[in-house]
Amino acid sequence: MIPEGLSPRSARRWVADHLARLGSDEAEIDARLLVRMACGIDPALPGSAAEVPLGADEAVRLGELVTRRSAHEPMARIIGSREFHGLDFQLNEACLVPRPDTETLIEVALDVLPADRPARILDLGTGPGTLLLAILSNRSSDNGVGIDAAERAIEAARANARALGLASRSVFHVGDWAAGLAGPFDLIVSNPPYIPSRVCETLAPEVRDHDPRLALDGGDDGLDAYRVIVQQSAMLLADGGHVLLELGIGQAGDVARIARTSGLTVRGLRSDLNGIPRALTLGRG
Repeated sequence: MIPEGLSPRSARRWVADHLARLGSDEAEIDARLLVRMACGIDPALPGSAAEVPLGADEAVRLGELVTRRSAHEPMARIIGSREFHGLDFQLNEACLVPRPDTETLIEVALDVLPADRPARILDLGTGPGTLLLAILSNRSSDNGVGIDAAERAIEAARANARALGLASRSVFHVGDWAAGLAGPFDLIVSNPPYIPSRVCETLAPEVRDHDPRLALDGGDDGLDAYRVIVQQSAMLLADGGHVLLELGIGQAGDVARIARTSGLTVRGLRSDLNGIPRALTLGRG
């Protein structure tokens, strides 16, 4: 696939043009990363190494990587990691790729957690440990529990906790949301599946074909997970504690109504950088 005799620098241009023709919005950035993965040389940096023709093995490797990206496999899947809130999270096939919008939940969590004492945190649908570990990295005395239905996601979360030096303050278990857990928790946080089942098939191929359906599909109306999480959280929440949920577009009113049936009320609603209401905070009374 890759023309013979290309240097890393010229290969970057070839790959960028190829991806741009396929409609990639970040063809230049992707091309740079793919070339660097294939041959270990950053084609954007000055130096003679970027002008030496690719070896046969490097060209084959680059061709394989470009084929994967051309099939709409996200760069985070190809690289095997994604940055989130300043931390590097390793991913596997069972993990949802963290989105920048979800960082809104971290901002709210750091605002509502008690400043004068340690807190106990529960992350439901933890995936690679994204929310729990990002919060713990900012609060040195807190500890927490992460739950996910996918065993492979829990493997990634445990590996990330070790890599980030947070394994002593976090535990991860396979489970059915909060079933069987003992509280109380000062903060229960979740980015649950919230996309209506019928909509999942219409998502961009990077999401539809590569993110785990378990982390996307929220049932017929997109609210199935909220019904379970809110009911369980009401029984596990510490006095003065908070439940913090990521929302899909237009779901704030529906989730607030679900919360009221379990005795919880809205304490706050914060929008993401695109102005979309994203983080719903609930509490008692």
